[in-house]
Amino acid sequence: MIEFPEEFVWGASTASYQIEGAARENGRGPSIWDTFSHTPGKVAGGDTGDVACDHYHRYREDVGLMSELGLGAYRFSVAWPRIFPSGWGRPNRKGLDFYERLVDSVLEQGITPWACLYHWDLPQAVEDSGGWTARDTAYRFADYAEVVAEALGDRVGRFLMLNEPSIVALLGHLLGIHAPGRSDIAAYAAATHHLNLATGEGVSRLRKLGDWQLGTILNLEPVHGVGEDEAEVQRVVDLYDAFRNRNYLDPLFLGSYPEATSILLQPYIRDGDLETIRQPLDMLGLNLYTRVRVTADEGSLVGFRQLDPPRGALRTEMNWEVYPNALFEQLLELKERYGNPPVYVTENGAAFADAPDRAGEVHDPERIRFMAMYLSAVRRALDAGVDVRGYFVWTLLDNFEWAEGYSKRFGLVYVDYETQERIPKSSFDWYRETIRERGFVIEQ
Repeated sequence: MIEFPEEFVWGASTASYQIEGAARENGRGPSIWDTFSHTPGKVAGGDTGDVACDHYHRYREDVGLMSELGLGAYRFSVAWPRIFPSGWGRPNRKGLDFYERLVDSVLEQGITPWACLYHWDLPQAVEDSGGWTARDTAYRFADYAEVVAEALGDRVGRFLMLNEPSIVALLGHLLGIHAPGRSDIAAYAAATHHLNLATGEGVSRLRKLGDWQLGTILNLEPVHGVGEDEAEVQRVVDLYDAFRNRNYLDPLFLGSYPEATSILLQPYIRDGDLETIRQPLDMLGLNLYTRVRVTADEGSLVGFRQLDPPRGALRTEMNWEVYPNALFEQLLELKERYGNPPVYVTENGAAFADAPDRAGEVHDPERIRFMAMYLSAVRRALDAGVDVRGYFVWTLLDNFEWAEGYSKRFGLVYVDYETQERIPKSSFDWYRETIRERGFVIEQ
């Protein structure tokens, strides 16, 4: 039996643009993902988040599923363009009302709401003014964070600033495969620093407003090098690790940028920025799915390239290697390098090709196996002294999976996008039992 402490938090996470739909209702303004998904060729199948899971109208049904699952906590994100349709100005009361209704519904079921203030849906008007490449966006984010915290803070005790700034910068500003679709190393550098600055500004502002638990969320991956030249392999690992992980970890906890990338980021740093970013945090959210393997590549823009999973490795539908030791490695590094901050695994899960059988049931043993292996890694980290306090599965519902559209399913609940019918999968039952028993038995 793999067991967890009584106080360990069991949760699930979602994101506004991926589930809400109602893209043009009650004053919501366009986001960069509305623009990106409506641009031909950017999203698989031409899919958009216009309807998604229709959670905006069906949130009570979905909260009922959370209650059935036995969640202790629910991490949702607030859509900035619902609150400020033009990015700033007067708040949209109807947008705030929706999140107040959602929070009240979650609380009625005895579930603790956790609010993430930014999960990628930047108002298009802010992007038109420079987006994350503009320093002013960090301050606009903090203004928005204040409004949300003041509206929800009497019922929400935990606020997380940003979800995965590394992915926003890398995929959205360097590689161009996520919104806003920029592909420029200077845009990556500017966005990286301004996202970090937004975290610090947001935490600083909210500290002055209320007695909340504050943190942010990083997507991290242990980096493993491949190659015959040991020194060259280490150089590549250090460089990729800086781009992928340490450009966000180091300023947050060490008050500096990695040496490998500091020259790239230096033009955007002003006096006092690093002190602002290095705010004391009550918690760090860790999103982790796999490891990354890299090798040197002189023809690449950044001098390295990522490798596919090794031959014979288990993979998810995202072509991500199933590598549970990555979670143990990353948690241990947070303890040994960054002072063992309180950590919650705020996303972990897997996409598989789920479909109802003839009886209308959805069986997903691969996902159950995935969760059991990764939760076992969390247990190992606890035994090693890591201050890891909870696990949030990604995700409650099948949803709009960004550039993959609706082609990839991560949910514990199957969603028929034509009818919006929800069908709990066998992994839903497994996770419910795990929460109830505070652990699980490893199947032989």
